[in-house]
Amino acid sequence: MFSILTNLLHLGLVCVGLPPSFKRMASVDEMAGGSPYGPTTIAGSDGERAPGKLDLEGAHFHGAHVATIAGKLCGA
Repeated sequence: MFSILTNLLHLGLVCVGLPPSFKRMASVDEMAGGSPYGPTTIAGSDGERAPGKLDLEGAHFHGAHVATIAGKLCGA
């Protein structure tokens, strides 16, 4: 993941991670993916685990965050 950042930035693209304002990422109540680099899920070696509620909340939060940043960059 880190190796592609150089290429994206070289092309002038903007990288938007999952910010610390998504407080549920620090939750230890359930097994979940996610990091400051973006939302993820833990699927298991055979993909037997579907994304959980917390994983999906992180993805939705991230999508809204990306849309907000894009709106600010476009002057909306």
